[in-house]
Amino acid sequence: MNIVANWSYPTAIKMGRGRIRELADACKSLGMKKPLLVTDRGLASMAITQGALDVLEEAGLGRAIFADVDPNPNEKNLEAGVKAFKDGGHDGVVAFGGGSGLDLGKCVAFMAGQTRPVWDFEDVGDWWTRANVEGIAPIVAVPTTAGTGSEVGRASVITNSETHVKKIIFHPKFLPGVVISDPELTVGMPKMITAGTGMDAFAHCLEAYSSPFYHPMSQGIALEGMRLVKEFLPRAYADGTDIEARTNMMAAAAMGAVAFQKGLGAIHSLSHPIGAVYNTHHGMTNAVVMPPVLRFNRAEIEEKIARAAAYLGISGGFDGFYDYVLALRSELGVPDNLTAMGIKPDRIDELTAMAIEDPSCGGNPVKMTFENTKALFLECF
Repeated sequence: MNIVANWSYPTAIKMGRGRIRELADACKSLGMKKPLLVTDRGLASMAITQGALDVLEEAGLGRAIFADVDPNPNEKNLEAGVKAFKDGGHDGVVAFGGGSGLDLGKCVAFMAGQTRPVWDFEDVGDWWTRANVEGIAPIVAVPTTAGTGSEVGRASVITNSETHVKKIIFHPKFLPGVVISDPELTVGMPKMITAGTGMDAFAHCLEAYSSPFYHPMSQGIALEGMRLVKEFLPRAYADGTDIEARTNMMAAAAMGAVAFQKGLGAIHSLSHPIGAVYNTHHGMTNAVVMPPVLRFNRAEIEEKIARAAAYLGISGGFDGFYDYVLALRSELGVPDNLTAMGIKPDRIDELTAMAIEDPSCGGNPVKMTFENTKALFLECF
């Protein structure tokens, strides 16, 4: 089944195979004449990236790329990106890649117009109102994985290179003007990345669904996002060229990011510090800590998860859902625990302190304290 769709929620999304050919038109529709393509080092020389640059060049929009981006992008990458943007006289950004390329690309477009340091725009209260809106460059987002959903997000996660703390930088204008979701770009993803990014999308949906805040729209999106992952992630993992599965996983990833406006929780507040300190893959880390977090939250989410299980065609209520998560993890080759990821519990107090400072912990159904969070971390080893 060939899926092609144009959506205008939460922004303009061009979904379907081969639609990377519309990249130049998307740039022009936002007024760009000289875009800078921002991606990560790993993608820079790949055929999909060079193909995107070909499309821009053939349309007379130049062939500029910035790829000095770490797996967990930091303020030094950002500074270099903004310099490349200004030195090249660019007027827009094509944010291209997985979470790191998308997050840094969006932040380059934003910071190109600011004089304050990036940390002044952390997602705290109304700090975003400090921004100079005039200078924010337009953004086209092109995801090459199906996980973070950063292509439909209004924030970027930037790691402070000195403290190793991940900060969420927010502004409504971070939301790209056009998204091109071409599943053919995800076909070459290694199995481990398909699994990790897919589990990231699942974690976004699961945590948003479990969050106690009132947001029925996000609740509904989270539920259907989980169903798409259940149906299509094993297929995409088994056969990377299954375009129908790849398309539906791209949809699930975008849905997860829309849904988590309702909040995230302990899965993310644990995996953010682990990723910042040990440089682990974010989605894979989410998958590793997911079962202990489900047990931790059980008293508050049991009924809710039973309803989700029924919708997903899983029998046995909460326990059935929990067993399904364990089975899915083993099917996707997810490590059993943090020890199996090669992490030792020798920095547990530091990780715990970082976890309870993480903004995600505010959306967890059970209130997180130093004591219960440290105990939860120990359960993950």
